[in-house]
Amino acid sequence: MTVNASGTLSEAGMPTWRSLYLVAGIGSIAFVLLLIGALVVDFVAPPPVDGGAETLEFIAANKVPYVLEQVLWILPNVLAVLVFVALFIALKPINKSFALVGALLGALSWATFLAIPVTSRGSLTLVYLSDQYMAAAVAERDRFAIAAEAIVAENNTPAIVAVLSAAGILLISVVMTRGVMPRAIGWLGVVTGALGMLSEALRYAAPFFYWGYGILLWGWFISVGVALILLGRRTPRVSADGGLMVPPTTN
Repeated sequence: MTVNASGTLSEAGMPTWRSLYLVAGIGSIAFVLLLIGALVVDFVAPPPVDGGAETLEFIAANKVPYVLEQVLWILPNVLAVLVFVALFIALKPINKSFALVGALLGALSWATFLAIPVTSRGSLTLVYLSDQYMAAAVAERDRFAIAAEAIVAENNTPAIVAVLSAAGILLISVVMTRGVMPRAIGWLGVVTGALGMLSEALRYAAPFFYWGYGILLWGWFISVGVALILLGRRTPRVSADGGLMVPPTTN
């Protein structure tokens, strides 16, 4: 069994990773588009960033846009995991150790966001608390407001897992600078990852860095998405008899 420059298995009869590259590439671009959608909803109906009672009352009055925004923040995390898996497969022929560590940090970090009940702009858990808050008697609402305040506080606390996700981008991009994918994307990822680790740690102390990181992050995911799609298109496909069909080259 040999591995070619595009990171695909070249033994006759073995399936290639063509479909994974294509799906992950499309998913990487969709990741950014969904987050942009979340920002649009946030701009139209921005939720409070503090105050348990205020947050619960806001959700009661704006339940549909609030739920939509939370889903748009959460759903893309699945796509990010897929992107890191595809990057590991593509880059492991260059440096399997760095590619594996970078992919693990990146994929596990984004997967962990699915388990954390906050999105930094709210939480679906608050929707339940809002319903209970509005249905409770005035004298009983304080306990729901206190529970909501705890979630709001967690939203406003820097997460270590976010620093690790930036570290994953940094490490996987270091490997990317050595080939298989355009080196410019690798260097973009190196800058994005380094700035991301700093900005996530200082998210509320230096928000300017965080916004810069966000723009670079989206640019990196879009660039990686395009590169994965192109990689998938030039990866051999499996023929009906189990052999590999090499896509025709274009001038």
